[in-house]
Amino acid sequence: MISVGYEKDMNGDTLWVWCYPSVSTELREVLLRKCCLTSDSAVLHAFVFGQYCRTWYYVSTVDVQEPTVLKKVTHFSIVITAKDFNPEKYAAFSRVLCRMYIKHGNPVKMMEGYIAVLTKGICQSDENGSFLIKDYDVRKAYLAGSIKDVVSQFGMETIILYTALMLKKRIVIYHPRVEALLEFTRALPALTWHRKDWSILHPYVHLEDRELENLRMCTGYVAGFVDPEVTNRSDLFEVFVNLPDSEITISQHAKEAMAMGKLHKEIGHFIVQSAEDNDRTDVQVIKDISMKTKEILSNLVSLAKEGEDAKLTLEALKQRHFPPATENFLFHLAAAEQLLKI
Repeated sequence: MISVGYEKDMNGDTLWVWCYPSVSTELREVLLRKCCLTSDSAVLHAFVFGQYCRTWYYVSTVDVQEPTVLKKVTHFSIVITAKDFNPEKYAAFSRVLCRMYIKHGNPVKMMEGYIAVLTKGICQSDENGSFLIKDYDVRKAYLAGSIKDVVSQFGMETIILYTALMLKKRIVIYHPRVEALLEFTRALPALTWHRKDWSILHPYVHLEDRELENLRMCTGYVAGFVDPEVTNRSDLFEVFVNLPDSEITISQHAKEAMAMGKLHKEIGHFIVQSAEDNDRTDVQVIKDISMKTKEILSNLVSLAKEGEDAKLTLEALKQRHFPPATENFLFHLAAAEQLLKI
């Protein structure tokens, strides 16, 4: 873990004030962009998170109220970087650190709590609250997003998102409010629960060269943008989601790989039926979808086992006389799951 502090003073200047232990200049620039203190907007984002170069960052921003020992400081942000995805854990830890900073006005006391968490997994304070690492299981973080909300908004079109994720395609989501982006994007990797891979998530990306270069290095991803200009960047996605308008678009260059057929319709109906059942929780819906996915994958593995080196070939698929859209989907899925003989 690395902790970084930014302050905004009465002159409107934002300064990088302290860091422990150290951070690269490149990452520092990215974090300054994320902390919202350099923005002209009066809107403050209390907590945001994202990923850059395989490092997760968690940013808490506070509006400083009088009385305080932080003289001439109007706002500050505390950034924690880590290797794991767990927004709830780092939001809770950040709240404790922020309270310490407001009270003492210097990072020394805060660093004591920070080091206590690193070495003992706990930071205890009667006045500033306590934090215990073992209270924050990673599975809870994975399950915190709502698939039911995704299906409620997009209905049968959820199958487009499911297909794109299964085939490891690039999904870009646009919404002008970062909070809406974070809530929606974090739920999507749960549609492919068998992978439990949240490293594909890039929930808060700016249209800046270094950030886009980092994104392009990923095979497939779920990336969130607040800049409407991303609508015109078809080089960044196969599937584009306009959240405010509840629209999903497949880019022209991906229409063949993403062609839908009877199998997709069946899966789509299954997902909608499960999600719309008021008696089923989000966890149960994720389990339902996961079981359906395992069924598809086990059939794919069976087909692959018939081939040489337990790999699937296009010729073997064609012998099965599947409908064209199903054959196309299974072929691309075999490639995504590394079951394809090249």
